[in-house]
Amino acid sequence: MFILGIVLFAVGLLVSIAWHELGHLSMAKLFGVRVPQYMVGFGPTIWSRKKGETEYGIKAIPFGGYIRMIGMFPPGPDGRLEARSTSPWRGMIEDARAQSFEELRPGDENRLLYTRAPWKRVIVMFAGPLMNLVLAVALFLVVLMGFGITQQTTTVSSVSKCVIAQSQNRDDCRSSDPSSPAAAAGLKAGDKIVSFNGMRTDSWNQLSDLIRANPGKEVPIVVERDGKAVTLHAKIATNQVAKKDSSGQIVQGEYVSAGFLGFSAATGVVKQDFGESVTWMGDRIGDGAEAIAALPGKIPALWNAAFDGAPREADSPMGVVGAARVGGEIATLDIPATQQLAMFVMLVAGFNLSLFLFNMLPLLPLDGGHIAGALWESLRRNTAKVLRRPDPGPFDVAKLMPVAYVVAGVFICFTILVLIADVVNPVRIS
Repeated sequence: MFILGIVLFAVGLLVSIAWHELGHLSMAKLFGVRVPQYMVGFGPTIWSRKKGETEYGIKAIPFGGYIRMIGMFPPGPDGRLEARSTSPWRGMIEDARAQSFEELRPGDENRLLYTRAPWKRVIVMFAGPLMNLVLAVALFLVVLMGFGITQQTTTVSSVSKCVIAQSQNRDDCRSSDPSSPAAAAGLKAGDKIVSFNGMRTDSWNQLSDLIRANPGKEVPIVVERDGKAVTLHAKIATNQVAKKDSSGQIVQGEYVSAGFLGFSAATGVVKQDFGESVTWMGDRIGDGAEAIAALPGKIPALWNAAFDGAPREADSPMGVVGAARVGGEIATLDIPATQQLAMFVMLVAGFNLSLFLFNMLPLLPLDGGHIAGALWESLRRNTAKVLRRPDPGPFDVAKLMPVAYVVAGVFICFTILVLIADVVNPVRIS
């Protein structure tokens, strides 16, 4: 089953890559750009077929993909495509320029990418990441609305006997600790709280916020017990409780004074409505953006996990190999098949969301770098038009290729580090 999970993830990975490149391909063809190649993977070609003017194929290493578009970079200032320089940096620029024209054929003069308006080039380059975002949203909605996610509910799991400040990190009651409002009111494990102080409670976050907002007040609480509605009365205590952020998540190590009832909520698989799903996905996009911004700071811990045997952090960066291992572990979990499927779909959705966010970084050779170049060209040309100055012409993105090689080198080194950590000290879910 472990191997099956890895294979299923590999299939999901290939579909995600193909879907990404299909976005670039479709928009490039829509705007009349010639696309000689559409490839999923890197390395030796294991299968290909030419249809029309485009060769479609699969390569041996399924860690990416590409389409080859004619004329991604404009000619040099002298109009030449090849003029080998003795300068290594200049050589990189000229090599990139030459490669973008290497399959130029008669009649392609009006089918070059750089000749398209900047807004069209933005659409071509944005279409790939957008496809990943669309797929991620679709898969998230399938899980959130169709299967549900594990979260705290309004059902009571256990009742605290006394009031203990959460900042004290202890569970044993002392003689000086007052009885908890939940215990005094007669709340029992298994009770489902259906209303609090006259307000219907449909979610744990809503109930938690109501409890926190009513310190010192005596409130009626209606619970469902053995199929019957039972009304209890509790005087909400004031206690030091964990701080929550704007999305309702606990802020580790920070506490606030708020209302306290004194029970633990049971967890369960809860289906989300469309509004809740949109909110959840918005939070995940924000979390993903913050995680990418925090990547440099995670390198020391990742290095220690890979080479010094340090524990692998739960939020440690994970590559394709690590994600494939997680896919294998999901297949071996002793849980219902529907939950396994939901977890697997979530894994593929999360991978697509990461692809979207990562590719939107304004750095070459990523899609975001090409988008930034097209936007800069548009700004320059429109500014010149307003100021009645000569048109500066296309922005030569090829001049940034030395920077792109440096960025690619950094990414490759980081990828190797993550790969080593994923092999010797992987993130585990079981």
